Amino acid sequence: MRWTSMLAIYVLFWAFSVFLVLPFGVRTAEEAGVERVPGQAESAPHEFRIGRIAFRVTIVATALFLLFVANYHFGWVTTEMLDFLDVANGV
Repeated sequence: MRWTSMLAIYVLFWAFSVFLVLPFGVRTAEEAGVERVPGQAESAPHEFRIGRIAFRVTIVATALFLLFVANYHFGWVTTEMLDFLDVANGV
Protein backbone atom coordinates (compact mmCIF):
# COMPACT_ATOMS: atom_id res chain seq x y z
CA MET A 1 0.00 0.00 0.00
CA ARG A 2 1.36 3.44 -0.90
CA TRP A 3 2.01 5.97 1.85
CA THR A 4 -0.47 8.44 0.32
CA SER A 5 -3.23 5.83 0.51
CA MET A 6 -2.27 5.07 4.11
CA LEU A 7 -2.40 8.76 4.98
CA ALA A 8 -5.83 9.18 3.38
CA ILE A 9 -7.18 6.13 5.21
CA TYR A 10 -5.73 7.40 8.52
CA VAL A 11 -7.47 10.75 8.01
CA LEU A 12 -10.74 8.89 7.43
CA PHE A 13 -10.21 6.88 10.62
CA TRP A 14 -9.44 10.10 12.49
CA ALA A 15 -12.60 11.82 11.23
CA PHE A 16 -14.68 8.75 12.13
CA SER A 17 -13.09 8.56 15.57
CA VAL A 18 -14.18 12.13 16.37
CA PHE A 19 -17.78 10.94 16.42
CA LEU A 20 -16.84 7.98 18.61
CA VAL A 21 -14.96 10.07 21.18
CA LEU A 22 -17.02 13.27 21.43
CA PRO A 23 -19.85 11.92 23.64
CA PHE A 24 -17.51 10.56 26.33
CA GLY A 25 -16.44 12.72 29.25
CA VAL A 26 -18.81 15.58 28.47
CA ARG A 27 -20.26 17.32 31.51
CA THR A 28 -23.11 19.79 31.27
CA ALA A 29 -23.30 22.95 33.37
CA GLU A 30 -25.78 21.21 35.70
CA GLU A 31 -23.42 18.26 36.22
CA ALA A 32 -20.51 20.65 36.84
CA GLY A 33 -22.55 22.57 39.41
CA VAL A 34 -22.45 25.95 37.69
CA GLU A 35 -25.21 28.15 36.34
CA ARG A 36 -25.99 28.13 32.66
CA VAL A 37 -25.48 31.18 30.50
CA PRO A 38 -28.83 32.66 29.39
CA GLY A 39 -29.81 31.04 26.09
CA GLN A 40 -27.46 28.08 26.58
CA ALA A 41 -28.88 24.66 25.74
CA GLU A 42 -29.22 22.24 28.66
CA SER A 43 -27.10 19.66 26.83
CA ALA A 44 -24.24 22.07 26.00
CA PRO A 45 -20.88 21.05 27.47
CA HIS A 46 -19.57 23.06 30.42
CA GLU A 47 -15.99 23.14 29.10
CA PHE A 48 -14.87 22.22 25.62
CA ARG A 49 -11.25 21.08 25.70
CA ILE A 50 -10.26 20.60 22.10
CA GLY A 51 -6.70 19.52 22.95
CA ARG A 52 -7.88 16.68 25.18
CA ILE A 53 -10.45 15.58 22.61
CA ALA A 54 -7.87 15.66 19.78
CA PHE A 55 -5.48 13.57 21.89
CA ARG A 56 -8.16 10.96 22.61
CA VAL A 57 -9.27 10.90 18.97
CA THR A 58 -5.67 10.41 17.83
CA ILE A 59 -5.23 7.45 20.18
CA VAL A 60 -8.46 5.77 19.02
CA ALA A 61 -7.78 6.50 15.33
CA THR A 62 -4.22 5.17 15.57
CA ALA A 63 -5.35 1.96 17.26
CA LEU A 64 -8.07 1.37 14.65
CA PHE A 65 -5.69 2.23 11.80
CA LEU A 66 -3.05 -0.20 13.10
CA LEU A 67 -5.69 -2.93 13.20
CA PHE A 68 -6.65 -2.05 9.63
CA VAL A 69 -3.03 -2.18 8.42
CA ALA A 70 -2.42 -5.48 10.24
CA ASN A 71 -5.54 -6.93 8.61
CA TYR A 72 -4.33 -5.65 5.23
CA HIS A 73 -0.96 -7.39 5.63
CA PHE A 74 -2.08 -10.61 7.31
CA GLY A 75 -5.49 -11.05 5.63
CA TRP A 76 -7.50 -11.88 8.75
CA VAL A 77 -10.78 -10.68 7.17
CA THR A 78 -11.06 -10.72 3.39
CA THR A 79 -13.81 -9.71 0.97
CA GLU A 80 -14.48 -13.39 0.24
CA MET A 81 -15.25 -13.95 3.92
CA LEU A 82 -17.76 -11.11 3.85
CA ASP A 83 -19.54 -12.27 0.68
CA PHE A 84 -22.68 -13.53 2.40
CA LEU A 85 -24.80 -13.44 -0.75
CA ASP A 86 -22.24 -15.42 -2.79
CA VAL A 87 -22.07 -12.70 -5.46
CA ALA A 88 -18.66 -13.94 -6.65
CA ASN A 89 -20.21 -17.16 -7.94
CA GLY A 90 -23.11 -15.40 -9.65
CA VAL A 91 -25.81 -16.76 -7.36
